[in-house]
Amino acid sequence: MLSVIIPSYNEELNIELAAETVTKLLKNENISCELIFVDDGSKDKTFEKICECSEKYNEVKGLTFSRNFGKEAAIYAGLKEAKGDCAVILDCDLQFPPEKIIEMYSLWQEGFEIVEGVKSDRGNESVFYKLFAKSFYKMMSYFIGVDMQSTSDFKLIDRKVIDTLLSLPERNTFFRALSFWSGFKSTQVEFEVRQRENGQSKWSLKGLTKYAISNVTSFTTAPLQLITVFGSILLVFLAGMSVQTLVRFLLGQSAEGFTTVILLLLLIGGSLMMALGIIGYYIARIYEEVKGRPRYIISKKTKEEKNEE
Repeated sequence: MLSVIIPSYNEELNIELAAETVTKLLKNENISCELIFVDDGSKDKTFEKICECSEKYNEVKGLTFSRNFGKEAAIYAGLKEAKGDCAVILDCDLQFPPEKIIEMYSLWQEGFEIVEGVKSDRGNESVFYKLFAKSFYKMMSYFIGVDMQSTSDFKLIDRKVIDTLLSLPERNTFFRALSFWSGFKSTQVEFEVRQRENGQSKWSLKGLTKYAISNVTSFTTAPLQLITVFGSILLVFLAGMSVQTLVRFLLGQSAEGFTTVILLLLLIGGSLMMALGIIGYYIARIYEEVKGRPRYIISKKTKEEKNEE
């Protein structure tokens, strides 16, 4: 059986269309499936629409969080609920073409355990957004060591991969990178991002920036290593300044000290504050992990009793 996990946040206009499109598509291909809608604490009628679809389609079930916990939590809640031999993550707005699920499923039947959806085109996004997204994913790729510029959450993973990801004890997770990190036999499927059927994107500049910082710090210690690199560069620079000052002193030339001292103090002070900020963020991550709070809290389910994870 194939589990289709659909994270949803304020997507009341897209729930019914997504349920109808995916169930019809998979039925036509004679693929046994279940659709798991995960309402990430929406403020509209998203969960009410999920309940309606659950009554209309036997394949559809859903759950809602007690509040907004983020897309990563929604993905893992869906994986926890999935009963299928494999699972695919699909956005509720159908910007990821559902037809590609058939191709992914066929590749899984051939023995591939991870089938990555790779963007060949980002669709009708603004020039500014495309530039920001490109810079964002380039930075993420550099820090994490995984090519993030074309990948997405749209991927199919085998039950072995699902069990591996769910067995990880960490609370702050990054699904795209962890699925790559887990290894297993993988392949890729290219797709073009479609225009949203209804509504607007929930991602903003602030949201993407927060997402980037959260995922980088949860997956890699590269920012901490950058502090060491920057500190080494600064030491070399200061050594050069010291030699220059000593030479000018021996030659009897007065050094232009006041401006230089102020600039150096600002540079060193700013660097120290930035370094402390990065270290502090990692300490906060450790604090969050040590507390051991659940990734999410389930408020209601469509067909089952309330639960926590």
